[in-house]
Amino acid sequence: MNHEIEWTSWAPDVLPGFEQATLSGLLASDGPVAVVLVRRRSLKPSGKAVLYVHGYVDYFFQTHLADFYNKAGLDFYAVDLRRHGRSMRAHQLPNYTSDIDEYLQDVDAAVNFLQGQEGVDWLLLNGHSTGGLVAALYAHRGQHRAAVQAVFLNSPFLDMNLPWWQELLLEPLVASLGSVLPHWQIPHHVVVYGESLHADHHGAWRYNTQWKPIEGFPVYAGWFRAMHRAHAEVAQGLSIDCPVLVMHAQRSTWPKRWSEETMSTDIVLDIADMQRLAPGLGRQVERLAIANGVHDLVLSAPQIREKVFNKLLNWLVRMGATQSIAPYHGSAVG
Repeated sequence: MNHEIEWTSWAPDVLPGFEQATLSGLLASDGPVAVVLVRRRSLKPSGKAVLYVHGYVDYFFQTHLADFYNKAGLDFYAVDLRRHGRSMRAHQLPNYTSDIDEYLQDVDAAVNFLQGQEGVDWLLLNGHSTGGLVAALYAHRGQHRAAVQAVFLNSPFLDMNLPWWQELLLEPLVASLGSVLPHWQIPHHVVVYGESLHADHHGAWRYNTQWKPIEGFPVYAGWFRAMHRAHAEVAQGLSIDCPVLVMHAQRSTWPKRWSEETMSTDIVLDIADMQRLAPGLGRQVERLAIANGVHDLVLSAPQIREKVFNKLLNWLVRMGATQSIAPYHGSAVG
């Protein structure tokens, strides 16, 4: 696969101070696929880097995350997975996949590019939510998993956030439906999380709402089936060889509308699933719960964000990724 991949030269990204390059040549049933990489190098490149993988209804926009890694001496890269963000094309269903292995192919193309073209010889894979599921599976069985020296999972999507009876009865039924009617839309109404993040509502962040709509994108049965199958793989246990750090909020809540509680809990996933499944990811798994954290921990309130970054920094020092041990002090909202 990798010998067919082509890439563009680095060009200015939509985020000031960042660059982007497009990888093409990957195959998909719905036509041509583009995968966009974003980068910002550290002031003192060392051959050590991080590759960030975003979640569902998401793309890379968290510039302060790059600030953190660059200050720690790591070159920062992010991949917008196919049909997401910068990689979305007009002929595609936004954020859709019928097989999570498509995303593993995107990560593989990115890892191969970082090794072959960017001179990266030490790599941290950082995944959030669905990107955390992708990162875990890639570190378990990705083609170039040996290139990954450490994995950081920020609130990984390891299981459906459903009541037990729905997981037992409805989830298999909808997943089966996904094999025959993959584009059937599953009714859902989710605006609370988007409203808790975006500055035009109750949040502090600004991002492209065409790429990350407040109300999300339609959820299709084919996508649901792909996630169901990926979760079944995780439930059987993975064998990630390198060290894994799993961080998540201390509490989950299930609000119907916005309240102050949405600003200090995970309202997207059930942290009990992460607690239960994280130990089975590999042989060297550490798990940390962050009091008052939200689903994307790096979008938590400033003082909580500072705790997240300092715990991550301490772990990176232990992993040999950085020599910096100065406490992290948060940057301004991007």
